[in-house]
Amino acid sequence: MAQDPDPVTRSELDALIALAEAGEDAAAADLADRFSGRLEFGTAGLRGELGAGPMRMNRVLVAQAAAGLAAYLLARDPHATVVIGYDGRHNSAVFARDSAAILAGAGVETTILPRPLPTPVLAFAVRELRASAGIMVTASHNPARDNGYKVYLGGGDDGAQIVPPADGEIAAEIERAATVAFTDHPTSPNVHTADESLVDAYVARTASGAGEPEPLRYVYTAMHGVGREVAEKVFAEAGFAAPIVVAEQADPDPDFPTVAFPNPEEPGAMDLAFAAARDSDADLVIANDPDADRVAVGVPDPDADGGWRRLTGNEVGWLLGWRAARTHDTGTLACSLVSSPALREVARVSGLDFVETLTGFKWISRAPALIYGYEEALGYLVDPDKVRDKDGISAAVAVLSLFSELRATGETLESHLDQFALEFGAFASAQISIRVAELADIPLAMTRLRSAPPDAVGGIRVEGVDDYLLGVDGFPASDILRLRLEGGGRVIVRPSGTEPKLKCYLDASSRDGSAAERRAAAAAAVSTLEAGMRELLA
Repeated sequence: MAQDPDPVTRSELDALIALAEAGEDAAAADLADRFSGRLEFGTAGLRGELGAGPMRMNRVLVAQAAAGLAAYLLARDPHATVVIGYDGRHNSAVFARDSAAILAGAGVETTILPRPLPTPVLAFAVRELRASAGIMVTASHNPARDNGYKVYLGGGDDGAQIVPPADGEIAAEIERAATVAFTDHPTSPNVHTADESLVDAYVARTASGAGEPEPLRYVYTAMHGVGREVAEKVFAEAGFAAPIVVAEQADPDPDFPTVAFPNPEEPGAMDLAFAAARDSDADLVIANDPDADRVAVGVPDPDADGGWRRLTGNEVGWLLGWRAARTHDTGTLACSLVSSPALREVARVSGLDFVETLTGFKWISRAPALIYGYEEALGYLVDPDKVRDKDGISAAVAVLSLFSELRATGETLESHLDQFALEFGAFASAQISIRVAELADIPLAMTRLRSAPPDAVGGIRVEGVDDYLLGVDGFPASDILRLRLEGGGRVIVRPSGTEPKLKCYLDASSRDGSAAERRAAAAAAVSTLEAGMRELLA
């Protein structure tokens, strides 16, 4: 509390101490939790709830992270440079400015983006400026009470997010920096603010990847985040008509007042966008998450509630992968191991290489000769030469280009999906996410599944169990369990890396019969798996 420069968290801690001293058990337990350790710095950087104490995101913790990163960089390059971006969440700008001052004070040449901007702009800036590292202050699609701190490395890492051993080496420097009080870290005002030309360069590069635009009526929502301004510039420069913007979610609002969770995957998050689509008779919906590194796509569907449905992350993923394969003779398609097996089949049929990775674009982006990569959680990397991370704005341009191509040839999305099923087989997927109040519940659930895996899921026999903790397919030990099912289906269970959730990924496919029969059979198999897994998890 003595070293905390933030009056809000200092007062918060002061009040808790007073209540604990007065015998309030809840306050004493809260203090114990906040000081039970420190937020772990890993490959995802830092992410956690805002508040006082080392188990929360606050100015003291961020200062320690910045000082530790500075020490790590300067030990490797005395002329190290860093570029810093931030979104519109609570304290994002403060954390970015604190980091910039501390890095500059340590002797790192530091640039900060001119205002709250999407994560892909920061990822682009790391490569464009040839920076040694990049920092993005964001918690992406987490609840409003959270914030986070992502680190990218330039040089040999090519602007990708950190992976081992860099994460552990930076964490060790942060531990050393934590022995120095906030006020004792040297700071400097000598921080360069990036010129608007950097944002313009991102816009121009992203727009240049568009296909020939056709007249499309589409709805866009920024989900209360920072994507709208840049996305609209990109769409205009690419030649697409201006979107119909969901006004209630257009501008940054760190409280995300219209959604329970600012994640397009969550039920209800796209309801306002679908309402706007119905009112405007739109062709599709484009939804970014708050930092615009993800994109969701909504389409008309007479069988869905309200006449609209969100395409799954896998549907968008394999459609964009198929589009990339049609324009490349060589190269690699990549996706995470929890994403649909469909992309592997696209690569095989198209004569391209395929790489399956652990979850996260820190791994996907490192696939050799990458031309396209995706993850089922609405993340797509369509231009690996521009950024080495998922990019929801570039992906939105690819989606608009795909729909333009379909319109130009007289195809519909449904006929395109039928053609996919005939060429590669029909694939269906589903996901079950169980949000928990206590993080300790997640390892308990994983332990129970490991010790007594099911013999069948929804009546479909389990043919084999792969425990990634023991090492599978050359991957490092990971807290992932895969059930291989009769008929080629699979179930993968893992903890979320960014939220208090247990995630189950269900996949099935069919190559028998007509396109309609294949799609129906795959969908039925996944429905059976979903019902079976819900019963098991209950």
